[in-house]
Amino acid sequence: MSKRQDAEASDIVDDSPLLQGLPGFVRPYARLARLDRPIGTWLLLLPCWWGLALGWIGHPALPLPSGWYMLLFAVGALVMRSAGCTWNDISDRKYDGQVARTATRPIPAGEVSVPMALLFAVGLSFTGLAVLLQFNLPTVYVGMASLLLVAAYPFMKRITYWPQAWLGLTFNWGILVGWSSMQQGLHAPALTLYAAGFFWTLGYDTIYAHQDKADDMLIGVKSTALRLGDSTPQWLWGFYGLTVVLIGAAGWLADVGWAFWPVLVVGAAHLIRQILQVRIDDPESCKKHFKSNRDFGLIVFFALLAGGWTQ
Repeated sequence: MSKRQDAEASDIVDDSPLLQGLPGFVRPYARLARLDRPIGTWLLLLPCWWGLALGWIGHPALPLPSGWYMLLFAVGALVMRSAGCTWNDISDRKYDGQVARTATRPIPAGEVSVPMALLFAVGLSFTGLAVLLQFNLPTVYVGMASLLLVAAYPFMKRITYWPQAWLGLTFNWGILVGWSSMQQGLHAPALTLYAAGFFWTLGYDTIYAHQDKADDMLIGVKSTALRLGDSTPQWLWGFYGLTVVLIGAAGWLADVGWAFWPVLVVGAAHLIRQILQVRIDDPESCKKHFKSNRDFGLIVFFALLAGGWTQ
């Protein structure tokens, strides 16, 4: 493959205004943290906001979920997604060098050494801990429990065709963290919404994985894209159908108001459009529809707010 083709396949956005505005020595670390690609931060943050909004419903003292908590979750999602990406790149450095889309990442490209990347990840993790300590003690415990999931995730693609399931457990842990910041104990509404997030991630990350399936087959790593193949659209109906049903069940268990339901229908329509329009053999189509899940996450958040306002 030519250098030009490698550059076109790369997932690094060289012309990102954010990267261009940073000093040269900082840019490799910004790319390592994926600051040029915020979609991952959104997909980590939105479950936190879902859990926060669900826990807020029926709260007698707050007309809105805490803006301070929303900001803390935003900062926490940014730094912990960055730490997770750095750990993932350290663990996958030998694989990334063999895949066109990831070969120009800072570690395989030789721009950041493994020791410096480890130091960077540790610094980000301590920043995340400082954010987490702003919450009550049960929330701190729930948040710290996610570290085992985060640490194990990069290795899942080597042992199972379902690493996306592990990512679903990991990326939606914020639902439980957000809920615990508002409620005592992890009750049925939060656990049901967590299950919804799990199936949502199975759907969107399977779409994402179709970008790499040719390279993954060559280097021997696994994914649901390889396991499901051409039957992926049928599976997406199941994954996304369960997502919507379980979100509805979580809202019903939390006794949401009437306005929750029409907004949830809008979210369901968004997922249906993804399934109908995504072309799993077209990387650009996969990328576009994967990124559109930020919009779905925001729709669900607003559905929960609407359900709280009309309770």
